Amino acid sequence: MYKNILVPIAFDDDDRAAQAIEVAQALSESGAKITLLHVIEQVPSYVVSYLPQEYMAESRKAIQAEISDLAAPIENGSGVVVDGHSGRTILDYAKEAEIDCIVIASHRPGMQDLLIGSTAAYVVRHAACAVHVMR
Repeated sequence: MYKNILVPIAFDDDDRAAQAIEVAQALSESGAKITLLHVIEQVPSYVVSYLPQEYMAESRKAIQAEISDLAAPIENGSGVVVDGHSGRTILDYAKEAEIDCIVIASHRPGMQDLLIGSTAAYVVRHAACAVHVMR
């Protein structure tokens, strides 16, 4: 059982997020800390110039509210929003927070994953702690 679990959350599939949280709770020992993490990827500057000025700030606020709502019912749960490259940022956060298990959802691989790799595959290859991958 684990004491400090990280659950990266992508809001493109809410069912997977709920399942990942359930798995994290099942893998946690009593009193364990469960952190839900959402990474906001950098939007290219040529795209940002077409967005309203307040778009990024409002988007971040909405994401923080949603992840906080997901974390609220979890005992010792918290929701965190950070900026960066998904795979690297998840691993950096895990190292800083002394995470002992990452529970991450993965999609079925396609041709694009053979060329660029998925976030879950990157985390599995480079994590210094246990990783539980959900399909």
